[in-house]
Amino acid sequence: MNETNRRRTFAIISHPDAGKTTLTEKFLLFGGQIQVAGAVKSNKIRKTATSDWMDIEKQRGISVTTSVMEFDYLPEGHEGKPYKINILDTPGHQDFAEDTYRTLTAVDSVIIVVDSAKGVEMQTRKLMEVCRMRNTPVIIFINKMDREGRDPFDVLDELEQELQIHVRPLSWPIGQGQKFKGVYNIYEQQLNLFTPNKQRVSEKVETDINSNDLPKHVGESGASQLREDLELIDGVYPEFDVKEYLAGTTAPVFFGSALNNFGVQELLDCFVEIAPSPQPTQAEERMVEPSEPKFTGFVFKITANIDPNHRSCIAFCKVCSGKFVRNQPYRHIRLDKTVRFSSPTQFMAQRKSTVDTAYPGDIIGLPDTGIFKIGDTLTEGEDLHFRGLPSFSPELFKYIENEDPMKSKQFFKGLEQLMNEGVAQLFVNQFNGRRIVGTVGQLQFEVIQYRLEHEYNAKCRWEPVHLYKACWIEADSAEDLENFKKRKYQYIAKDIEDRDVFLADSGYMLSMAQQDFKGIKFHFTSEF
Repeated sequence: MNETNRRRTFAIISHPDAGKTTLTEKFLLFGGQIQVAGAVKSNKIRKTATSDWMDIEKQRGISVTTSVMEFDYLPEGHEGKPYKINILDTPGHQDFAEDTYRTLTAVDSVIIVVDSAKGVEMQTRKLMEVCRMRNTPVIIFINKMDREGRDPFDVLDELEQELQIHVRPLSWPIGQGQKFKGVYNIYEQQLNLFTPNKQRVSEKVETDINSNDLPKHVGESGASQLREDLELIDGVYPEFDVKEYLAGTTAPVFFGSALNNFGVQELLDCFVEIAPSPQPTQAEERMVEPSEPKFTGFVFKITANIDPNHRSCIAFCKVCSGKFVRNQPYRHIRLDKTVRFSSPTQFMAQRKSTVDTAYPGDIIGLPDTGIFKIGDTLTEGEDLHFRGLPSFSPELFKYIENEDPMKSKQFFKGLEQLMNEGVAQLFVNQFNGRRIVGTVGQLQFEVIQYRLEHEYNAKCRWEPVHLYKACWIEADSAEDLENFKKRKYQYIAKDIEDRDVFLADSGYMLSMAQQDFKGIKFHFTSEF
């Protein structure tokens, strides 16, 4: 198995609290990366989760940024080189959806975690739309089977309707809540018995579904119910076809309890076997194959202040083809200059180690001295532009003001780094020079204020501004654009890329502007 084929790069996505970070932790446990997994609980944090590493995440018990972790894993009974797993743990909270959308451009497949009691929730639906747009293969893990939940068949029906994808169960629960006995692994034809609060792996029993031993393990009623359910599954759902999974039209479904480490290993074993190795990446000029000899990669995320003692930024770069080598010269396409990296890193959430080589599918951290923006491309010389990293038009707006004039330098530096990170968008009103921060959710304002204070030692205050939408504007004729900007001079701003933005204070104002100025194009994502 060559280096590219043994890699699996994927994101775990879900609605908040479905158990996504807990599942990530259990994967790391199997990969031997951590000894004890810390369940994320807002009220009583037993041990803080490895993948939630910012102070604010540890305090609130939610993930607010995407973190990257990598480990080697060889399923039991397999020989040879282990698989190299790259996990991107994304924020489930809807206020940070943009971070998650961008992450989905850097992965080859996705695991969706669904709470068995709540079923499909809004955030899951939105993220699934992004997966569908990109035909990303999806595996679904139905979590929290050790709690009282809904009928598994109901949950499967809802998945098909809400996510518009065919499903095929590859494991099936025996009871749930208090009566949860375990799951039958349809893929391996094994019975896995459940023992609560066990840190290590579940007990596996090789048993035929029609064997007389089955009732010994799960009771008479459990055995007959399981046989009935499996018969129904075979009647209703077609045989599992890996090709359909890889095309993004069928999602295999597993059941378990991430907190109790149950059903997790079965999911991981099946995942490494069927999930795609790194896939071709679409650039504006052509399709880039992972097997090409020359290195290409793109930046999909920037994180400020991994180490608060140094105002450092790290750009997360996905390797698309070839081989990345430390200290080699590469071409930064947007700046058209040669760059070298003496200390590129790989991650285990906060622990990072220097890496000498990286292959397609790997995510590497490049020290960023301010040269990177989200979407930047690196190559060995070829002119390539990877695309598909849009910013969405924000929905909430506030003026941001520096609270302490003596700390202006820290305030502006912090604001610039946080905006480059893509936490929110900054617009400067051309009429009064005031800075407006636009976000997708209320929580981002708190995160900006908190991080400015704790990471940059600067204080800000928010002031209300009444705005409905910010949209990017352009026109084929420079005269039309100038005329529009003159007529609407109070509502024109610039973003950090120095592009023109129209700030509409109501839906009515926006539709009137669209009617009256036919020569102007109004865009609601920054990529046009």
